[in-house]
Amino acid sequence: MNTPGCYAVLQVVPPNQARKVYQALKPKGLPVALVEYKGEQHGFLKAENIKFTLEQQMLFFACLVGHFKVVDEIVPIKIDNFD
Repeated sequence: MNTPGCYAVLQVVPPNQARKVYQALKPKGLPVALVEYKGEQHGFLKAENIKFTLEQQMLFFACLVGHFKVVDEIVPIKIDNFD
C-alpha cells in the first residue's frame, strides 16, 4: 500500500483486518477512517449499518470529487488525513 490515491473499503471485513488496513494507511497520510460495528463481522447484518456506511461513503466521495453536493443532512464521521 505505497501507492498514493484513494482507498475505500466498500465491504465489511473482519475487525482485525480492518484495523491492519487503518494502521497501514494512517501514518502514510492517506485519508482513512475506521468504523467498527458491534455485532458485525464479515458482511453486514443490520440495515442501519448498511445505511450509515452508504451515507458516509457518499459524503466522502462528494468531498473527494467535489462535483456534487449531498442534499440530505448527514453528520460526517472523522476521516483522518482528510481536511
